[in-house]
Amino acid sequence: MFNAMNKPISSWRGLRVWLIGASSGIGAALAQQLLALGAIVTLSARREPALRQLAAAHGQEQAHVLAFDAIEPAAWPQAYQSVCQNMGEPDLVLFCAADYCPERVWEVSAARAGQTLDINLLSAYRAIETILPAMLARGHGGIGLIASVAGYMGLPNASVYGPSKAALINLAEILYSDLHPKGLSVYLINPGFVQTSLTAKNDFTMPALQTPEQAAAAIMRGMAAGDFEIHFPRRFTQTMKLIQLLPYRWRFALFERYLKLS
Repeated sequence: MFNAMNKPISSWRGLRVWLIGASSGIGAALAQQLLALGAIVTLSARREPALRQLAAAHGQEQAHVLAFDAIEPAAWPQAYQSVCQNMGEPDLVLFCAADYCPERVWEVSAARAGQTLDINLLSAYRAIETILPAMLARGHGGIGLIASVAGYMGLPNASVYGPSKAALINLAEILYSDLHPKGLSVYLINPGFVQTSLTAKNDFTMPALQTPEQAAAAIMRGMAAGDFEIHFPRRFTQTMKLIQLLPYRWRFALFERYLKLS
């Protein structure tokens, strides 16, 4: 019962990783740390110049650049084929692509919500549909989804982002139930506040704010240990988990008092 939920990763050297959403933020920091530890990494995002800048310090045998748009369904089969041609079938796929727009519910538009859901959620399904058949055939591999503590409960200003991340949490739990018995690893990654271009949109003080490098280091430690849920920083995420256990009446009263809702 107390064993690692996934197979611990004892060495990153030579591990083939496809990192989707690698051009900035947590994805870029993860790319740097993976490459520094000897992993073979395919860097994917829409912005090719940023990917090439990341790859420049590493040889072509270790860092591969594959720019594509994750919200385009037709782009996935060709992208996966390119990954396999460049480095072989990936041992680990990390889905880091994300979109965020802080908004109260009366500010939400269906069109803008659809864009966020497409990037945060539907693209994850496209990734799974693309990579899973080969992983199942091999009986080996891992999938990591970056969700958020914003998916733990309904939080103000996360009217679309929060539900998209809650869905990713639910999806990761289902993936683990289905895939762990078949020899595959699944990682649910729930960061707190991380200093990125997305959180720069917030106009409030973000408690326990971390750098992308700190976030990436926590993710690497969690995967190395074989954790299923990797959440950080613990001083913040444990508090969120406690609030999640409160009756709704108490939880909403806390929000009204400390978040100054109006």
